[in-house]
Amino acid sequence: MPNSDLPLPAAPDAGSGAELPAILSPPPGPLSRSALERLERVECPAFGRRREARAQKSGADMLPIVLSHGRGANVCDVDGNRYVDLCAGFGALLLGHAAAPVRRAAEEQLSRLTLALGDVYSADVKITLLERLAALHPGPSPMALLGQSGSDAITAAVKTAALATGRPGLVAFEGAYHGLGYAPLAACGLRESYRAPFAEQLNRRVTFAPYPRDEAGAARSVDAVELALRRGDVGAVLLEPILGRGGCVVPPDAFLPAVCEAAHRHGALVIADEIWTGLGRSGAMTRTGELGAPVDILCFGKGLGGGLPISACVAPEPIMRAWAREGEVVHTSTHSGSPLASSAALATLDALDEGRLAARSRDVGARFQATLREALPRRAGVVDVRGAGLMVGVELESAEMGLRAMRGMLAEGYLVLTGGVRGETLTLTPALTIPEALLSAAAGALARVLTA
Repeated sequence: MPNSDLPLPAAPDAGSGAELPAILSPPPGPLSRSALERLERVECPAFGRRREARAQKSGADMLPIVLSHGRGANVCDVDGNRYVDLCAGFGALLLGHAAAPVRRAAEEQLSRLTLALGDVYSADVKITLLERLAALHPGPSPMALLGQSGSDAITAAVKTAALATGRPGLVAFEGAYHGLGYAPLAACGLRESYRAPFAEQLNRRVTFAPYPRDEAGAARSVDAVELALRRGDVGAVLLEPILGRGGCVVPPDAFLPAVCEAAHRHGALVIADEIWTGLGRSGAMTRTGELGAPVDILCFGKGLGGGLPISACVAPEPIMRAWAREGEVVHTSTHSGSPLASSAALATLDALDEGRLAARSRDVGARFQATLREALPRRAGVVDVRGAGLMVGVELESAEMGLRAMRGMLAEGYLVLTGGVRGETLTLTPALTIPEALLSAAAGALARVLTA
């Protein structure tokens, strides 16, 4: 709730959510700076320390803006600036800010039932959602286990694989990010510093294979997976069909099926982290399904709830049956599959289907990449433009350049984030409904920032 000593100015109207930027006060403005002082008095210092480190590294001001409201592809800060949001809640706002279908579903559900009794007495809307999610898996009689975050879904998948195979080992990939709960943290190949302080508490039977960028790299990666599988203690291979935070790295199409073949030959399961790539983000409802990769367990999160926290682990009944043990073994929490989040998820799935947004993401994303390649000269430090659907990475020469570009885009009125193992890649994951005119304008803004 806003503090009474921090009056909010009249911000530009977000309107339809399809507006160009309107910067009234160079960001971060005075109200954002004032709010930041309050924030740093009460928030865990990890985030302030990260801002300081990034400022020292890049030589750029890393003080954040503070957001107040948004609609569609636009978001506004407390100083009255309107931005085009190319992050969309780390890729989670598939339909944009304050999407009407999600808002209506949540409002209607609030008037009916906010919270049921979890896995004891389920809500009707949760059952409907489970049926819809199960249909996303091509295997026999799929079943789903709901959670509250992508990290939670990965934890459920890792537990499921351990129960089904009786093997504790895991193969993961360098550059991968699956969340920071203890199960996914052990498999985090993005930053060793994320794991190091907790190493003694993590699964030590995790082997990291290189994540490929080309055919030669794919062969080396599959060889590394094969070598790890020969140990005989690996229950699952955990992979992202496209590296998300790792820099929107797209492996060769044959890589995923090859990993599945190797894993299944050694009696291991394949967990596909579709938390970022799934539900249309990469141009298909599942990236693995688009490529025909026979993965065993699918994980969804991020965009599933249209902005509300919900996630899912989905697998065929023969695998999920491993949970039906003589002694009680469950994976649940108070708010897992809450009626409110379930209703938002159903509305999101409906909107994706009705708007054919996966296909739109594929087509619009391809044109956006082409526009970026045309607009961004290599002399400006651009190494690569890549991605699939509206999951696009612009790799720059250094992490310092990435941070400066992120701040330059903020000044232009565009929200972008950095990714990649070194932070050298701008990751662009806007709402799947974003007007193409805003993407073209963003490409022009990025060209100005990189050549300034």
